[in-house]
Amino acid sequence: MKKMILIILVILLFVVSSALYTVSETQIAVKLRLGEIITVDQKPGLKFKTPFVNNVVKFDNRIQTLDAPAERFLTGEKKNVNVDYYVKWRIIDAEQFYKSTGGNMVRTNNRLAQIIKTGLKSEFSKRTIADVVFGERSEIMVNIKQLAKKDISKFGIEIIDVRIKRIDLSQEVLNSVYRRMQAERHRVAKEFRSKGAEEAEIIRAAADKERTIILANAYRDSEKIRGEGDAASASNYAEAYNKDAEFYSFYRALESYKKSFTGRNDIMVLNPNTEFFRYFK
Repeated sequence: MKKMILIILVILLFVVSSALYTVSETQIAVKLRLGEIITVDQKPGLKFKTPFVNNVVKFDNRIQTLDAPAERFLTGEKKNVNVDYYVKWRIIDAEQFYKSTGGNMVRTNNRLAQIIKTGLKSEFSKRTIADVVFGERSEIMVNIKQLAKKDISKFGIEIIDVRIKRIDLSQEVLNSVYRRMQAERHRVAKEFRSKGAEEAEIIRAAADKERTIILANAYRDSEKIRGEGDAASASNYAEAYNKDAEFYSFYRALESYKKSFTGRNDIMVLNPNTEFFRYFK
């Protein structure tokens, strides 16, 4: 008898446990009857179902993250870029979500990734590398979010946000960018050298002009001083000549002899009766 009672209690416990289920604050519960949706319950608490007739599927109603692997897209310049992005989404219609995806999160993420990938491909094909890297990234994300809303409405979900985490250039594009940067640096360096050479020519010309002016002024002053000296010398010679003409003539003749006979082997062929030798007699 006790054994029978124990078996009945176990069966009752099993039936009761099969009839009860709980819904937490982070879940949405869909109650099914033979595969047909009966109710959708979002209120947390202890719930009841008919054992062996009803079954319950629970979904996470929190914001989900699709962190897709990086994809390669072509820009308007036909250049490849590697784009790493993520999507924030959540379930807003559990019944529609279950009908369209079977409640499979992996399948949902795959479909959503394909939609976002198509949108990115379209947006990147309209823009240059400079646009997608620097200028219009926010606009791209807004456009993709708007376009994706139309395609995901049938899934019972909504997109909270779409963000591009990183845009990497392919090696071919990087090499092209580096060559362009190198050419630009060479152009700037050439421009600086040209300006430096121009400034150097201006400075050199100014220095040459100043040098010419200084030399001209120095030559003028030297000629003036030389003329004044010559005038003073001539005046002194004239004054000395007027005091004693014969002595002055004799002195001048000795100076001439001194300058003419500077070496032992000097030879002069002259008539001894010339005026030059008159003081030798």
